[in-house]
Amino acid sequence: MREIVVFSGSAHHGLATGICEHLGIELSAVELTRFSNDCLQAQLQANCRQRDVYLVQPLSPPTQEHLMELLLMIDAARGASAASITAVVPYYAYARSDKKDASRISIGGRLVADLLGAAGVDRVITMNLHAPQVHGFFSVPVDHLTALGELADHFLGQDLTDAVVVSPDFGNAKTATQFARLLGLPVAAGSKKRLADDKVVIDAIVGDVAGKRAIVLDDEIATGGSILELLDRLADEGCAEAAIACTHGLFVGKAVERLRGHPMISEVVTTDTVPGPTGWPELRTRSVAGLFATAIQRIHAGESVSSLFDGVDPAHASPQPRLFD
Repeated sequence: MREIVVFSGSAHHGLATGICEHLGIELSAVELTRFSNDCLQAQLQANCRQRDVYLVQPLSPPTQEHLMELLLMIDAARGASAASITAVVPYYAYARSDKKDASRISIGGRLVADLLGAAGVDRVITMNLHAPQVHGFFSVPVDHLTALGELADHFLGQDLTDAVVVSPDFGNAKTATQFARLLGLPVAAGSKKRLADDKVVIDAIVGDVAGKRAIVLDDEIATGGSILELLDRLADEGCAEAAIACTHGLFVGKAVERLRGHPMISEVVTTDTVPGPTGWPELRTRSVAGLFATAIQRIHAGESVSSLFDGVDPAHASPQPRLFD
């Protein structure tokens, strides 16, 4: 079996190191150079010839910088005669640009997928895409992982009496419903209208939340605007406390200040798909390094990745056999 070599761009060395610890290998070095004209250059510092190369790089801010690093690392691995090149992109930022919902607007999710393919990637491993249809933008195989089980494990050790899972919008309601099933809880959802990237209106809550503790589940929290709007509506409906859970905790702008001091929030739980914010020691972070490492091991051995999520989420798990008459 060919040797695995793992490299990391500058986006998230901590996660890449954790993945390598689970794999029992050393993280290989990358030299990233910036020329006087602001152009980047990537040089891989380990032998790639006829090896399976994995490049760990979430597209976290500064997104364009990290995307360019990833493209250059893919090109370097291809030029170094790697047997296969897999981009491990725990957070695929451009998944939010997944449709043409206005005149003359770009669809960044598809364009970035094309760029990765053109650079020479053979496979992509990612987690909790903002829009599942982005999976179809890629012309190479995509292993789409989920952190739903990891987040559920955090709450399963708590007293969930009178708790309810709440989705900020109907688009995330299917995932929230599966999360609620893992916890054995009812589910509710907000009726959300987005006015701008950082401004939303939630005009109603569908479901019973009166007198209950809410567990708000979202795939991504950036500025925290949607969460604050949702908390206002939950308070109007008689909900006094809420825990917040998300896969991608970007927490940009004033998000930390907004969420850390909010009187309704009992805790905020996220994963380490992107680097955590500084100055927020109360933030609970669940590591997904083990999940990514196991996925890499299974891909390398030609085994099923979807079976990792049997019993967690049918959308990610192996298909169930059908019985015919």
